[in-house]
Amino acid sequence: MDLISKKTARWWRSQAPVYEVPVAIVDASGKKRQLLTRRESLTQSPNYYLRDATKKEKLTAVTKFPNPYAAFGGSFPKQVLKYKRADGVALTADLYLPPNYKKSDGPLPMLMSAYPLEFKDKSTAGQVTGSPFTFTRLNGGSPVFWVTQGYAVLANASVPIVGEGSKDPNDTYIEQLVSSAKAAIDEGARLGVVDPKRVGVMGHSYGAFMTANLLTHSNLFKAGIARSGAYNRTLTPYGFQGEERNYWQAQEVYNAMSPFNYADKIKTPILLIHGEADNNTGTYPIQSERYYAALKGQGATARYVVLPAESHGYAARENLLHVLWETNAWLEKYVKAPAPEPAN
Repeated sequence: MDLISKKTARWWRSQAPVYEVPVAIVDASGKKRQLLTRRESLTQSPNYYLRDATKKEKLTAVTKFPNPYAAFGGSFPKQVLKYKRADGVALTADLYLPPNYKKSDGPLPMLMSAYPLEFKDKSTAGQVTGSPFTFTRLNGGSPVFWVTQGYAVLANASVPIVGEGSKDPNDTYIEQLVSSAKAAIDEGARLGVVDPKRVGVMGHSYGAFMTANLLTHSNLFKAGIARSGAYNRTLTPYGFQGEERNYWQAQEVYNAMSPFNYADKIKTPILLIHGEADNNTGTYPIQSERYYAALKGQGATARYVVLPAESHGYAARENLLHVLWETNAWLEKYVKAPAPEPAN
């Protein structure tokens, strides 16, 4: 934009099948119009380039970071799914399948990962975010690792909690949560790649809270992994996430959303993981400690893992590897090859 004339001119626009974003303007004057961009695709790891906006095809590589996943075939291809839940809200999720998988191999056990978000209208809740052309990078919290173990992985599954008009989103939190999860599983089953009888769910922080509620209020999953979560909302009485009402203004909502209050109802195996030094005010370790005690007191199948010296996010190599081991063992036992259900 010319700040004097207010006229605008498009220098360049990212085009499929790559995802490219401007990082800095190197030269805005003269004929060059140089941009520094970061460019990636489903199969190409991110690297930086100088782009001459006057010559669309001219790119000069600045970095040559190698593909960190060459040993796994170079990438983790994903498919962006678009589907709807029962109330018509549009949903999306990233589906990852094991290398060399074919539909003829049959449906797979699935691991689903999500993080609920609040909205005030359905149209906003149904908007697609992100790009289908980004390179998948793994980290200590990523569920995508489990495609290497023979699972279908549904990552970033959208779980919008919508409150239209005079209603607040959390007034119907449980109903919308379960409906979103069911829609995701149904879509995987419709595609023929997911065994709906062998599905696990995992989440971190508010995603852990989601996991505990899904296991409590539905029979959609065979097991769950909840990391660094909050399970008793009376311990966060002055709001949480997008909830602006305090406990005394919305006691019924706080109580209904607290899986701690329903520790006698949960029948699905749940693995709780928490950093010993979590200083996030909403997820102090006491949340997992008390929830685990309540679950065990009611005879639930539960395991509690404490990570020494870790805060809300995990950093130590030893702890990250231990979380991988614990999670994999839990999924192998309760999701991939679950014990047969007793006859009625």
